[in-house]
Amino acid sequence: MASSASATAAAESNAETAQKNYKIVQDAGDFAETEAQRPAFDQAKPIEVTQSPYPQWKYGEGVPDNGASLAQKHHEIDPYHPDRPMINNYRLLVSGIAPRPVGFLSTINNQGRKNLSPFSYFQVIDHDPPMFIVGFSSRPGRVKDTYRNLKETGECVINTVSENMIEAVNASSIDAPYGVSEWDVSGLHEAPSTTVKPSRVAESVFNIEGKVVDIKEFTDHQQPGMSLAATVLIKATRFWVKEGTADPEYSHIDLEKLRPVGQLGGISYGRVVSTFERPRTKWSQEVPKSDLLVKLDAEKPGHQ
Repeated sequence: MASSASATAAAESNAETAQKNYKIVQDAGDFAETEAQRPAFDQAKPIEVTQSPYPQWKYGEGVPDNGASLAQKHHEIDPYHPDRPMINNYRLLVSGIAPRPVGFLSTINNQGRKNLSPFSYFQVIDHDPPMFIVGFSSRPGRVKDTYRNLKETGECVINTVSENMIEAVNASSIDAPYGVSEWDVSGLHEAPSTTVKPSRVAESVFNIEGKVVDIKEFTDHQQPGMSLAATVLIKATRFWVKEGTADPEYSHIDLEKLRPVGQLGGISYGRVVSTFERPRTKWSQEVPKSDLLVKLDAEKPGHQ
C-alpha cells in the first residue's frame, strides 16, 4: 500500500511539473482589445478564382524568381537535441505545415459520456478505402478523453469546420473538467449517426462516421508526468453531406458552401478567399509539346 501511495504521489508530482513546463496553450493577452482594432470579418466575401502564379511556366523552369528562392540557405535542426525545447518543435511544425484542416471529432465512452474536440494533427490519407489519421500529442497528466474514447469504443464522427462554426469549435477546445460536455459549452447541435454511436455535428457541411483500424503509441518518447503520444488510423463507414452543398451525384462539395477554415501557426486561422487551378498532365500528351521532355524521353533507360 505504501509503495502504491508513493508511486501515485510521484506521478502527481511529475504531472504538476510537466504542466508548469507545458506551453502549448499560448497566452494571447488582452485579445479582445487587440481584435477590436482589426477590420470586421466579411462573411459575404466571395471566393475569387485567379490565374496561377506562373501561367506561362515551362518544363524545367523550376521557380521563375531569378534565383531568389535559392539565395537563402537552410538551417539544420535536430528535433531531438537535448538543448532544444519541445515547444520549439511544436511552434515550428504548426507554422511551417500550413494550412492544416481541423480534425473535429465527436466520440463517446463505454458509459455513454459524450466528447467533442478539435485536433491540429489530422488528415485524410486515402479514398479507397476512405482513411483518416489523427495525432494525439503528449500532454501533462492523463491522455485526452477523445483518445481514451477511441480506445474504448473504436468509434467516432469526423466533422468539417466552416467559417461560421469557428467560435463554437474553438470553445470546445477549452480544458473543461471531466464530465462537462463540450456539446453544451459550444452550443452545437447533435444529429444521429447510422453506423456508430457518437452523434454528428448538425452544423457541419460534411460528416464522416468512422471506426478505428489501428493505434500506434510512442512509448519510447514518453516523459515523466506526460501522457503517451499516439496516432489513430480511422476507416470511414458512412458519409453525410448537407443537401444543397454538392453536385447531384454527391461527388463534389461546393467550396462556396463549405467555406473551410485552415489552421496556421499559433492561434491563427485562415480562410479560402482566392483559388487558382492547375490541371494534372500526362507524359504521353506533354512530350510532343516540349523540347526538354522529348530529350528526357529519348534518354530514358531502355530507349532504343
